[in-house]
Amino acid sequence: MFHFANTYFLWLLLVIPLLIVVYLYGINKQKKRIKEFGNPEILAQLMPNVSKYRPHVKFSLSLLVIALLIVALARPQYLHKVESVQKRGIEAMFVLDISNSMLTQDIEPNRLEYAKLMLSNLIEKMTNDKIGLIVFAGDSYIQMPITSDNVSAKMFLKTISPSIIQRQGTAIGSAIDLAIKCFGEEKNNVGRAIFLITDGENHEDDAVEAAKLAQKKGIIANVIGIGNPDGSPIPVQGTMSFIKDKDGNVVVSKLNEEMCRQIASAGKGIYIHATNSGAALKTLEKEVDKMQKGDTKLASTDYDDKFQIPVWLALFTLLIEYFMFNRQNKRLNRINLFGKKL
Repeated sequence: MFHFANTYFLWLLLVIPLLIVVYLYGINKQKKRIKEFGNPEILAQLMPNVSKYRPHVKFSLSLLVIALLIVALARPQYLHKVESVQKRGIEAMFVLDISNSMLTQDIEPNRLEYAKLMLSNLIEKMTNDKIGLIVFAGDSYIQMPITSDNVSAKMFLKTISPSIIQRQGTAIGSAIDLAIKCFGEEKNNVGRAIFLITDGENHEDDAVEAAKLAQKKGIIANVIGIGNPDGSPIPVQGTMSFIKDKDGNVVVSKLNEEMCRQIASAGKGIYIHATNSGAALKTLEKEVDKMQKGDTKLASTDYDDKFQIPVWLALFTLLIEYFMFNRQNKRLNRINLFGKKL
């Protein structure tokens, strides 16, 4: 199996089409300048050593060098081996609210970004556990099924924003139902828990009943409340304005602690109010440590770095480009290895 360790570097490949456009523009401008001096065909006879194709080949080789170096930065890796390792841990589903209200800035930098940072720090320490990720607003989606790959979980977190779900709203109940299904019906001694991160503004379904269903299936439902009970306006992304209702009034989003507590109580879990103090993360870590550990099979993967290959190819290509002249070489043109002797 082949993959890139630093996939974000691959975005740099978008520079290549831009360079091609600039190069073609330069060629076109050069042709116009030559036409100003006279007939291009006559001028070409006065410059017999000017090559028509070599500059294009040199430019193509330069682009290839850039592309290879970008690929090397992305760290291509090849799966060397996969081992199944037996460890003792828990199974957890993180259910993250990404509705527009999570953009409210009553916690720095905003509710969603703080929640992502908190989850990333928690996931980093859950090396013996299996974790999954669900995002929701008006609809719910499985961002990552339950797995032992916490590195991928952190990568998924970085890409999350309200824009990935078209239908806005806050349907907490359906998100909890989806999390329950992710655990499956298999019963074992492993502690299972849902960690719901939300501002508690549930408008669409019965989240409390969903939490009760989870508890009946042996799944604890914990709730992390993000935001301020006093509320704050919701920014419109990319602007300096705020979301308004149909009457033109600025919408104020408030943390609904009462709803959060009801869900946690129904799911036999705990409610935590997250603030910039970082106390919520410590409480979460303690809660994970208290949960019943069971034997879980974790996949241990060993990847070999292959970035050296594109680096060597780039160096070889660069040498070819360096020794290729834009103009034809008179002495080399006189050499006729395969022609007939006169």
